Amino acid sequence: MEELVRFETVKAYNDFNNNETLHPLVSVIDFSKANPRQKYKMYFGLYVVILKDVNCGDLQYGRATYDYQEGTLVFFAPGQVAGVRSNELFQPQGYALAFHPDFIKGTTLGRQIHEYGFFSYNMSEALHMSQRERQIVLDSFNKIQYELEHAIDKHSRKLVVSTIELFLNYCVRFYDRQFITREDVHKGILEKFETLLNGYFGSEKPQEIGLPTVAYCADELNLSANYFGELIKKETGKSAHEYIQAKVIDLGKEKIFDPNKSVSEVAYELGFKYPQHFTRLFKKQVGNTPNDYRNVN
Repeated sequence: MEELVRFETVKAYNDFNNNETLHPLVSVIDFSKANPRQKYKMYFGLYVVILKDVNCGDLQYGRATYDYQEGTLVFFAPGQVAGVRSNELFQPQGYALAFHPDFIKGTTLGRQIHEYGFFSYNMSEALHMSQRERQIVLDSFNKIQYELEHAIDKHSRKLVVSTIELFLNYCVRFYDRQFITREDVHKGILEKFETLLNGYFGSEKPQEIGLPTVAYCADELNLSANYFGELIKKETGKSAHEYIQAKVIDLGKEKIFDPNKSVSEVAYELGFKYPQHFTRLFKKQVGNTPNDYRNVN
């Protein structure tokens, strides 16, 4: 059974990688100082961003296993577990930024950290960087390291937090680029999404489990909900939730024209637990209630 190594503090992560703790809540880790290692699992109570520079087998996240390549940036949020699946001993190479949630509490970054969706992406959706992008990442890490080695003063925390925020904003830009340049990897996601919805509504699932959720669709397509949502937004201009709602309304319009079905029956067929919820959504999207729409048309 694989050992689960828990990192609840920055110091614990530093100690595991033979790095000195310069600040109790934030650190830049140099993996070349770490001891050679092999198969292990990690629990993070921290935000950790890893820049990987060595092949070390596959990374397991949840139930799936992903190719953990060189030159990738991987993001972990507190509460996540991941494991390196390598039977051979390897020497870690690369760098990591680790910071405790308490470090950003009360800051703009602390209030907005949840908006950086890549902290909940699957490992298959790691950020693959160009050399120029990699240099920007290293520059950010170097600036943070400089501040940590500098005598702490009243400016230290503000400068480090702002540098982390700038770094994360660059990552948003890099991911936008990846959505475009790795289009072949994502090619057909919209078509698969449409096929999935058609199959779902053509089955008994709406009556059995209700309306399809974004999380359900993402899981069926082997993507994290956040990453899937970003892809659909880039393709259609709509969120995945809005896309599902539009599909529901289109199907609802078709079913309403069946004179043998009541609005309640249509609502139940589509997966609504309460018909009034269907009526409310329909009126919001179409401008008429289902009954008014049926009568007008």
